Amino acid sequence: MKGDILIIDENHRKAAKQVVDMIFGKICNRENKYIITIAGESGAGKSEIAASIAEILEKENIKSFIFGQDDYFVYPPKTNARQREKDINWVGMQEVKLDLLDQNIKDVLDGNYEIIKPLVDFNADKIGKETVNLKDYDVLIAEGTYTTTLKNVDCRVFINRNKLDTLESRKKRAREKQDEFLEKILTIEHEIISKHKALADIVITKEWDATPS
Repeated sequence: MKGDILIIDENHRKAAKQVVDMIFGKICNRENKYIITIAGESGAGKSEIAASIAEILEKENIKSFIFGQDDYFVYPPKTNARQREKDINWVGMQEVKLDLLDQNIKDVLDGNYEIIKPLVDFNADKIGKETVNLKDYDVLIAEGTYTTTLKNVDCRVFINRNKLDTLESRKKRAREKQDEFLEKILTIEHEIISKHKALADIVITKEWDATPS
């Protein structure tokens, strides 16, 4: 997503290193692109850990492409926020075109390396398109709240941090107004995503340790 802000610290790098250590052998022995998902609640550090994993793999000459779930929302960010204000029942997995993200990944796995994907411009509040060729990429990382539910995945990573744990991160990012309405949204998202933890292969704890699930 254009306009997104990443604030990467040593906690993200620590967790990412542990994740890579756990799956590196599988990545090296893959027969196709290796698919990783990074899921968690708002402000949990999904984008930062995805970027950190890609950075670590790059040092091993393994090229990664990151799919951001934010690009796959039905509406651009500010419009989506207004839609939530009109109807809080809009909050949830229906906000995201997860089927399109699944299809984009499947197309690449099927050998159709050039894909057209959505690209959100946060500041302009618009959704455009971009064409990317992923032939030379070894690893595809999909990061986002609900990405654990994607189908074509080799390793699902879940960041186990709730809205209290993520408060400081959300304040630093300053993407949303921290008010009572946001608390309602985060509560709804928590109720949905907490059920996804059981699907994970690796869980990142509140202490930023990666553990097998």
